[in-house]
Amino acid sequence: MFTSPYITKPVSVSEIMLKVMLALLPGIGFYVWYYGPAILVSITLASVTALATEAAMLKLRDRPVAPFLKDNSALLTAWLLALSIPPLAPWWLVVVGTLFAISISKHLYGGLGNNPFNPAMIGYAVLIISFPVQMTHWLTPHPVGHPELSFIEQLGYIFSGVLPRGLTLDAVTMATPLDTLKTQLHLGLSVGEIRDMPIYGRLAGKGSEMVATGFAIGGLYLLWNRIISWHLPIVYLGTLYATAGLFHVIDPAHYVTPLFHLFSGAAMIGAFFILTDPVTSPTTPRGKIIFAAGAGILTYLIRAFGGFPDGMAFATLLMNICVPLIDAYTQPKVFGKKAKGAQK
Repeated sequence: MFTSPYITKPVSVSEIMLKVMLALLPGIGFYVWYYGPAILVSITLASVTALATEAAMLKLRDRPVAPFLKDNSALLTAWLLALSIPPLAPWWLVVVGTLFAISISKHLYGGLGNNPFNPAMIGYAVLIISFPVQMTHWLTPHPVGHPELSFIEQLGYIFSGVLPRGLTLDAVTMATPLDTLKTQLHLGLSVGEIRDMPIYGRLAGKGSEMVATGFAIGGLYLLWNRIISWHLPIVYLGTLYATAGLFHVIDPAHYVTPLFHLFSGAAMIGAFFILTDPVTSPTTPRGKIIFAAGAGILTYLIRAFGGFPDGMAFATLLMNICVPLIDAYTQPKVFGKKAKGAQK
């Protein structure tokens, strides 16, 4: 017979990271289904680079290597970065982004637990600013089970930059749904005309909306297992939805529906896997709400009015800057402490 008191065993960092990586699998599965297996090559390259860089930095800092490699934090950073860049990206692009994320944005600040910025998003920001052309070549989704390029052909392009059968890069890649929306709006088309283009599905872009659904499924798994709290993902998605909905009601011809924003770009993976990083997000419930709401508003403003098609990464980094201030002003009251000016 089981009786109280019940003592729960503390969950290790490696176990938490492993569960988060497990939650990414539905999204990765849809990614492979609609775009081919190139993303698996990017994830593998990023993982190997992350582990090698982690080991090298730990050696340079005179820290034990094995315990930190086993905590899976470097692997999670690698996976998130690989999932944020085009799956057909050249091998060196993945290596450079991962190398910067681990060595500079993580270990330069003292390693896990001391970095103020999300390492994967720092790596992404460096790549999108430094190599904008390579970061815009996204694979075109193809009919289920029939990719335009085979795995060997995708592998060949990633490592050699050569496409088979006289194909050009423009024939197998496209702009993202968010990028296409912004470009066509600047050309004077209405939202209705743009949504009739063949790259769009019921909610957002064909293929990408299902990838977003996969990440949402993984996010619900994290919530169910209490790996993350509801504050960050729910408030972020709710704020993004409300902000997009407000602009859509004001001018539906120039501002797309809020569901489009939820299922486009990095909204879902950002809500459940990036904003919820325990190191770079606030520690208080009220602080998490403020942080997530700010990220949701910034994501929309960058998407609608900024120079980049998706604002998730930059919204995260901008709100990371505010975390110390948010934490300082959202600490709960200390019970038993007299207010200033109270009589003794």
